[in-house]
Amino acid sequence: MYRNYGFIKIKNFIDGDWAEEPGIACTPLYNPSTGEQIGEVPMSSPAACEAATASAHAAYPGWRSLSLDKRVGYLFALHAAMKASLEELAHSIALDQGKHISEARGEVQRVIQLVETACSIPTLIQGATLDRVATNIVGRVIKEPLGVFGGVAPFNFPALVFGWFIPFAIGVGNTFVFKPSTQSPYFMQKMGKIFQDIGLPKGVVNIVHGDRSIPGQWYPDPRVPGICLVGSTPTAKAMAEACGRNGKRSMLLGGAKNYLVVMEDTNMDVFIQNFINSCYGSAGQRCLAGAVVAVVPEIHDEAVARMLEASKGVVVGDALDENVYMGPVVSAKAKARIENAIEQGTKTPAKLILDGRNPELPAKNKNGYFVGPTIFTDVTPCNALAREEIFGPVVSVVRVDDLEHALGLIRAQNFGNGACIFTQSLYYAERFIAEANVGMVGVNIGVPAPHPYLPFGGIKDSHLGTNKVQGADGIDFFTQNKIASIRFTHPKGAKAETAASSKVRSCVAS
Repeated sequence: MYRNYGFIKIKNFIDGDWAEEPGIACTPLYNPSTGEQIGEVPMSSPAACEAATASAHAAYPGWRSLSLDKRVGYLFALHAAMKASLEELAHSIALDQGKHISEARGEVQRVIQLVETACSIPTLIQGATLDRVATNIVGRVIKEPLGVFGGVAPFNFPALVFGWFIPFAIGVGNTFVFKPSTQSPYFMQKMGKIFQDIGLPKGVVNIVHGDRSIPGQWYPDPRVPGICLVGSTPTAKAMAEACGRNGKRSMLLGGAKNYLVVMEDTNMDVFIQNFINSCYGSAGQRCLAGAVVAVVPEIHDEAVARMLEASKGVVVGDALDENVYMGPVVSAKAKARIENAIEQGTKTPAKLILDGRNPELPAKNKNGYFVGPTIFTDVTPCNALAREEIFGPVVSVVRVDDLEHALGLIRAQNFGNGACIFTQSLYYAERFIAEANVGMVGVNIGVPAPHPYLPFGGIKDSHLGTNKVQGADGIDFFTQNKIASIRFTHPKGAKAETAASSKVRSCVAS
């Protein structure tokens, strides 16, 4: 099951090579499935961040001037290398993040699709031309890169967030400095080796490990025009404020509290299958996880009974065990926080019908960070269980009168990432799509994550900044529009009929 990597010493990747800082403080790296320390992560100094930014800045002019076909050639090489290394990359995620190996493979596969999408940048980056905007004048829109971008990844999707940011950023001609989570850095260690293997020019992508002081260095730095983040809403708000104060563009994805609405005409088998994936996939540690199940009275009891039965069948265990469904949460701290939320929930009128604390585990996993499927029923909308992001496999069941009631609850919350409805009614489905004020909706789908060709992101407190990730939004964020107004004249001079009027002089070209 486990490959012997020995003690994993995470390193920075700066200017195309591995870099270590002598005497720098390190934080332990754990295997969440066993609780064992498997390595250490450097808490880089400001000098390391400066070296990475300087490398990216120095690489930018040459990378930007490289022809599109050559830049995209590196993306094709990246795509091929990731496909060849899929199992190795997935294993790295399961090892230090604790995501079940089947889901880790799925995450890497999605990133490969994102890189594939970025390979079409020659089409996506095309500008526009408007002929004859005035006499003998053509207008042109040119999409240009901006420079060095900084990006910060969360622990829960170390590969996906790389895929959202870096292929699109470098594909259009920018360079990048990336800060992985200190809890799940191993994937990017593998990617640094791939960058070397494909011959990516030095400085195009740099990787720096450490704490929040790293993005703090980007805010006042004129070499960094924009910053990207996937993280908590408080962090996104703080970053949005800092970026605004320093005139930087920002692409910031925050927290969520997603509803699954179950109507009376639901195909119950379809719902249960999607419920399990939505609520317990990635141990509930994802921004599109189902957290609140809103059920109408007609099928409330049946739905709860089916949810309980299916949840009891979810096998919890080692992330690298092919025979289990759900791995651990990421850390001892996360486990304690989730268990505290469950304990606080028991002190409310809500009913705990399935307690995921202390699940049965093999001896080798007794010290791992496991929380099993947990279900509360009779949860009221004002209960913290229905309002606050728990980020674990905890489900709150809310009884709603009808679709209007469910939509009202979704509208009332501060978050606005995703929401799904389960129904066979076209009326219910179309109304839900139109009126659920979230960024991503699903119909008979438990995780409404758009495919790479479409933008991904929420609204309200789930998304701050100027653009969403992937799709056309991703291209727009990593480029700026330059507008050219071009007058073409006769080689022997302007003709009398095109001379400007002495009575009307325009402030624009005419």
